[in-house]
Amino acid sequence: MTVKKNSRGKTPEQPQYQAESLVHLLRRRAQQQADDLAYLFLHNGEEESQRYSYAELDALCRRSAVRLKQLGKTGDRVLLLFPQSLDYVVAFYSCLYAGMIAVPAYPPRSSRNLPRIQGIAEDSDASIVLTTEKILGQLGDTIEQIPALKDRHWIALSQVETGLENQWEIPEIVWDDVAFLQYTSGSTSAPKGVMVTHGNLLSNEKWIRMAAGNHEKTVTVSWLPLFHDLGLIGMMIHSMYLGGKCILMSPMAFIQKPVRWLNALSKYQGNYTAAPNFAYDLCARKVTQEQKQALDLSHWKVAMNAAEPVNAETLELFAEAFKPCGYQPEVMCPWYGLAEGTLIVSAGSPNDLPIIKTVDSVALELRQFIEVESIHQQARQVVACGVVGVDDEMVIVDPDSLTLSPAGHIGEVWVKGPSVAVGYWNRPEATIESLQAKLDGKGDYLRTGDLGFIIDDDLYVSGRIKDLVII
Repeated sequence: MTVKKNSRGKTPEQPQYQAESLVHLLRRRAQQQADDLAYLFLHNGEEESQRYSYAELDALCRRSAVRLKQLGKTGDRVLLLFPQSLDYVVAFYSCLYAGMIAVPAYPPRSSRNLPRIQGIAEDSDASIVLTTEKILGQLGDTIEQIPALKDRHWIALSQVETGLENQWEIPEIVWDDVAFLQYTSGSTSAPKGVMVTHGNLLSNEKWIRMAAGNHEKTVTVSWLPLFHDLGLIGMMIHSMYLGGKCILMSPMAFIQKPVRWLNALSKYQGNYTAAPNFAYDLCARKVTQEQKQALDLSHWKVAMNAAEPVNAETLELFAEAFKPCGYQPEVMCPWYGLAEGTLIVSAGSPNDLPIIKTVDSVALELRQFIEVESIHQQARQVVACGVVGVDDEMVIVDPDSLTLSPAGHIGEVWVKGPSVAVGYWNRPEATIESLQAKLDGKGDYLRTGDLGFIIDDDLYVSGRIKDLVII
């Protein structure tokens, strides 16, 4: 049967990472690393435009938290509408400093985005919208056309009064308090708000740190959007959790010129980053030989490959393309996760080459694992996504009978542990169905909806139970 717990065993958290909440942890960073650089933003992916030390970040968060408390109460939801910037960083932590629940989103770029934002605002019942002066001016009369937003308190972060930070008092926050709502994509249904607690975050950050081997000297570089869990939790929050420094740029800056991401890794001696598979493929195909000559990627220790299926061809293509720049192929770490698991569920090691198996594609569709030679007519390569978190349990379950799948058979990936979110906001039935699944009367397991199998401790994800193509 396919039940798996991490063979690395239980590892106690080190004192410098122990905290009751993210607020307590950031406060500690501000007191013990006051002048250390916390976050740096690159305008257009190249020019330094914003930077905050831990002390500066803490002061800004205290100031905005006091203003939020003037307009609401503990537990209120705050909708965040910001472009990629350090304002987003301040806004997110300010919600936590106020004891409120952050709702990360993105400003509408056209009328097509409005229904999603309206849906999130309605579902979360956000009483406050935190944004920028520019976006507030751009939306103008549009706000009156959105019932879920027109009667809310709108605040431009830059308009918060200086000096309020001295009135701040740390809120009473415990491990189980909800920190923010991570809304799912809504590609197959209405967006659902995953309730992520401070405990979920601290547990998941612990697993990321251990899997990646990160520490306080780690330099994080990211272009991932901050309203998305990988950019928010895996990059922005993780850097603060470590006490390291984080270099950020916008997704558009990367898409327009992919080498900007690698230039930042080279210039700031970045050790740790993450991206979906397509980003590595894009860099391998678009970065020119002339651009490669200016790159030094020898400091790169962890390249998390997550958020979409990992392609074996891309791993080889990227390694070959940037070998002359000092890139080492074992740096690439295929990881697997989802919002309901806070972020990361299983992770590969930065000390080993990615594990790739060649399987029979037809057997795979029949939920069977059969290894074949690469010349086999129905051969397909699948990439291992590493081992499950140290405090977690993973089982492979037959999605039809809801019993454990036999060894060598593919089933639905179920997960249990402290990183699994407590539920969906105001959706008790969906919570019971997806996050409180029972196996032989025991639970509560997260049903991921992903199909996979475990071989030699490693998870291989082979597909979705309900695949949907959106045109």
